[in-house]
Amino acid sequence: MAYADALAAGTGPVAVDAERASGYRYGQRAYLVQLRRAGAGTGLIDPVPLPDLSVLQAAIADAEWVLHAANQDLPSLAEIGLVPARLFDTELAARLAGLPRVGLGAVVESLLGFRLEKGHSAADWSTRPLPEDWLVYAALDVEVLVDLRDALAALLEEQGKTEWARQEFDAILAAGPPAPKADPWRRTSGMHGLRSRRQLGMLRSLWQARDDLARRRDVAPGRVLPDAAMVSAVQADPANEGALLELPVFRGRANRKLVSTWFGALTRGRELPETELPLHSKPGDGPPPVNRWADRDPAAAARLKAARAGLAQVSEQWSVPVENLLSPDLVRRLMWTPPTPADTDAVATALRAGGAREWQVGLTGELLTDAIAQG
Repeated sequence: MAYADALAAGTGPVAVDAERASGYRYGQRAYLVQLRRAGAGTGLIDPVPLPDLSVLQAAIADAEWVLHAANQDLPSLAEIGLVPARLFDTELAARLAGLPRVGLGAVVESLLGFRLEKGHSAADWSTRPLPEDWLVYAALDVEVLVDLRDALAALLEEQGKTEWARQEFDAILAAGPPAPKADPWRRTSGMHGLRSRRQLGMLRSLWQARDDLARRRDVAPGRVLPDAAMVSAVQADPANEGALLELPVFRGRANRKLVSTWFGALTRGRELPETELPLHSKPGDGPPPVNRWADRDPAAAARLKAARAGLAQVSEQWSVPVENLLSPDLVRRLMWTPPTPADTDAVATALRAGGAREWQVGLTGELLTDAIAQG
């Protein structure tokens, strides 16, 4: 691949972006990869007919990759064999720098002074052939990334946050692809209206049937059967296929053909033994919801209140969002079950064990130790 040779001969960081077909296709596969490097120019790569991109990986393996909101693109890039060894995330850098808006367009406008066209961000990038104006849009994203990286790097250096950013970028790379979510069916929109475990069992069965069909067809699950339709079917609890077809979404031609699939899934959920029905909420290893702390453990509630107040002050002082200053989940866990003894060293150890970076430990360890003492 001639472009791979040009990339290898190029200099400086490599701007990288990927376009997916979220909402159209099953999963988060990359349907277009955009690259740009000084000396090589911009390349738009269609990974669909090119399953082996090892030549590209080899060409830029040692370079710093510049992405915006890297966590969104790294999993789909990894699926096609593109994995960075060094990273600069312009979205995360903008957060650390205290910019009020961190979307790509907003950061480019703030630091580089011009506007990006974002008209095709939600397009179906599995479309072939891709329209020319879509390709122009895709190319523009990587045209600006290295300049944006340089502007943000200068801002972070000015604020004394360069090392913070390095630790954050290293943490993203070390984390690797996210683990599959447990009980993904629990993310069904509108399921809060289902009250019984039997209804939850029916929803889970229907969700699994939809997911299997969506995977086989390579179609986004919501296009096979909307969440609202699944919830309404469970609530209606139809006695037979005819009753299911009376529900609005199921009257359409596509779902009429699938009525046996959907009714069969509902029936399987309805007939589950009591012992196999899902619980109302999935078991967790963390603390209870915060709104229950005052009743269950007033001391823990006091610790959390003090911790949040201290973190808010540090956030304002350094112009870093609280959620980037320290993971809210880690704060809750630490305040619910503090180390014993709760001295500064023990708190620092607990923070590191929970994934906190050294810059975060340095900024928050003492105030969290003080918060624990208040409970």
